[in-house]
Amino acid sequence: MYQKTEKIWMDGRFVSWGDANVHVLTHTLHYGVGIFEGIRYYDCGSKGTAVFRLRDHMRRFDESARIVEMKLPYRVSDLVEACVKTVRENKLKEGYLRPLAFITGAPGMGIWAYDNPISVAIITWGWGAYLGAEGVTRGIRMKTSSYTRHHRNIGMTKAKVCGQYFNSVLAKREAKMSGYDEALLLDPEGYVAEATGENLFMVRDGVVRTPPLGSILSGLTRNTVMTLLREWGTPVVEEQLTRDDLYVADEVFLTGTAAEVTPVREVDTRIVGAGKPGPMTQKIQNAYGDLIRGKNDKHKEWLTFV
Repeated sequence: MYQKTEKIWMDGRFVSWGDANVHVLTHTLHYGVGIFEGIRYYDCGSKGTAVFRLRDHMRRFDESARIVEMKLPYRVSDLVEACVKTVRENKLKEGYLRPLAFITGAPGMGIWAYDNPISVAIITWGWGAYLGAEGVTRGIRMKTSSYTRHHRNIGMTKAKVCGQYFNSVLAKREAKMSGYDEALLLDPEGYVAEATGENLFMVRDGVVRTPPLGSILSGLTRNTVMTLLREWGTPVVEEQLTRDDLYVADEVFLTGTAAEVTPVREVDTRIVGAGKPGPMTQKIQNAYGDLIRGKNDKHKEWLTFV
């Protein structure tokens, strides 16, 4: 469940939540060519509220638009400011931001529709732990999906494209209906890719491993965690992983803006490590929590105060 807010930014002005509507002939609704971001902001106590890695997210938003040839009507700096204004307008101390760009339905429908205008909306709502509060503390259960992650030539996997997430929806539903919390997706060659909305890491013998960028999204939380690990001198290796690598891992955890850092206690009925969050996962969780709430000034450039 999410906590709705009062106002949504749409094409340069605020409208009430209930009036933020689009026409049924909106091209993106029919064909899925739209882009989005997921961004969190946090209560940093006496320092105020700060959006985590806002400029990096909006840079990726702009890059996604260029990848799928959507001509955004706003500069990155304009969109950054619009996000800040949206947080201020809704007065939530802590929440989630969803910038969304979509192709309108005029002047034409059909696959081409290259000259249709692009609209941009920025929505914010209150959202708790994406995979559940218990999952953050105890760890979640994952099941390998029967669905394969996109090949890099099927879609533009470096872009956050709305329509590409149907793959995640199917995998998530399959996992949940089977009694699991999340799905593990493999790439077309059978190697570990990612979860439905999160990147994946494993720990074995003190070395942290994660799949290389190929058919997976370059997550900003993934980048944050890798930056921290390297600053600590912890070995981090990007390499192809198989399911059985995860079965014998000491620790497995997921990263993502919504999920933050979530431990995995079970994969395909195999208990991971001791069946609870391991020491490396807990260390990363604590360090990430300090960063996002302004308790560590080492990367204060990642915080945009509102």
